[in-house]
Amino acid sequence: MTGKAAAGALPAEAKPVAPAIALRDVTITFRLGKGVTYTAVSAASLAVSDGEFVAIVGPTGCGKSTLLNVAAGLLSPSSGEADIFGSVLTDLNRQAGYLFQADSLFPWKTALQNVAIGLETAGVPSDEARERATGWLKRVGLAGFAGRYPHMLSGGQRKRVGLAQVLIRDPKILLMDEPFGPLDAQTRQIMGNLLLDLWSADRKAVLFVTHDLEEAIALSDRVVIMSAGPAARIIGEWPVPLARPRDISEVKLEKRFHDLHREIWNVLKDEVLKGYAQTEGES
Repeated sequence: MTGKAAAGALPAEAKPVAPAIALRDVTITFRLGKGVTYTAVSAASLAVSDGEFVAIVGPTGCGKSTLLNVAAGLLSPSSGEADIFGSVLTDLNRQAGYLFQADSLFPWKTALQNVAIGLETAGVPSDEARERATGWLKRVGLAGFAGRYPHMLSGGQRKRVGLAQVLIRDPKILLMDEPFGPLDAQTRQIMGNLLLDLWSADRKAVLFVTHDLEEAIALSDRVVIMSAGPAARIIGEWPVPLARPRDISEVKLEKRFHDLHREIWNVLKDEVLKGYAQTEGES
């Protein structure tokens, strides 16, 4: 028999929502040959909730990108596991879009063709794919650049095309590896605001790797810090108490921004110096 619940009855307990990404005690060890191994990351655990923007910061070579590659399914943990929305990741993470530091555009294709190709390879009819690509170029401010090839675009414009190329497939997770690193400071700020505008529209889970602590704080809900390698670890995380929506240039003027930057840097600076000393010893 069916019917309404009796008055005053308690609702059934909601099932806990699984994180978009859950890295559990992930260790990554590489074999260098002749019995020699190198542990890049040791026992790293990190969860990113659906709709949360998390930034990872750490010294150069600390394994930030390695963790991102685990979440992408490009690298299998030596021990531990990666879960995506509650399921163990055993292959490529097809629910994620990955934006790399280096441009991944096809030089022989126009901006429009580069954005559309992800849909076309997924079986979307060419006319529909290009119509949707035109809409995405407009969203990233490149409506008038559809027919230009990558060599005809500035660095910031190529990044906009790359962002549209990833987002047009509507991934549930966005993985970003130093995506704005090669850009000048002003263009990075413009791209950061564009990313926040696009992200706020549907709040995908974002795991964002950067070496820039200011960028991490300005963009994210939470900043995660890694130690210097080898066997790099996650050594702390800080929620970002800054209201949204945000404008990067304005938020950097707030006292809370500077207080948080100072607090995190007091932990991060020692690891940066350790990482720098290691690179000096190798030179």
